[in-house]
Amino acid sequence: MKGLYAVTDSVLLADRLLPSVRAALSGGAMVVQYRDKSGSAVKRRAEAESLLALCREFRRPLLINDDVELALAIGADGVHLGRGDGSLRRARERLGNSAIIGATCHDSLSYAEEAVASGASYLAFGAIHASTTKPGAATASLTTLYEARRYGLPVVAIGGISTDNAAPVIAAGADCVAVVSGLWQAADIAACAREFSRLFCA
Repeated sequence: MKGLYAVTDSVLLADRLLPSVRAALSGGAMVVQYRDKSGSAVKRRAEAESLLALCREFRRPLLINDDVELALAIGADGVHLGRGDGSLRRARERLGNSAIIGATCHDSLSYAEEAVASGASYLAFGAIHASTTKPGAATASLTTLYEARRYGLPVVAIGGISTDNAAPVIAAGADCVAVVSGLWQAADIAACAREFSRLFCA
């Protein structure tokens, strides 16, 4: 798991979810996370199923944000769980050994260690920079990314990451950069995705 990790946003992509994700995938996005905090279960199920078909077309994994049951129902590749969004161990039991299960660690190496023991597949740290998606989020340091390498799992960085500031984050040890606004607000999403992908080859 290495490269651009595209996280959807129900506001930014309100009427253009599928074409935008297609553009990101065509530009080289390696992972897609479906994140929608709206209350409509029917809408979320339909969108998640459509995204899964799209990700299958590009042979890229689709992860569901904070909803193990939705991931299980549609056969998604896994889930991403925030620290207060359910048990990693329980998610592993429900989804099986092959599922990708991501854990939000913020800036805590001690929580990362717990997540590893609970069956996480990767560790996510952030916000790396001030984020418009989560403006009140605490920041995580580049040192934390570097130190997290010792756990032997992929490290994902998130929060305020753009093509202009991603290089030091990658150099510090991020296997993936998870991007929301910096991708979906681009004038050319595919070109933006290609630029992120290029940074991993530099």
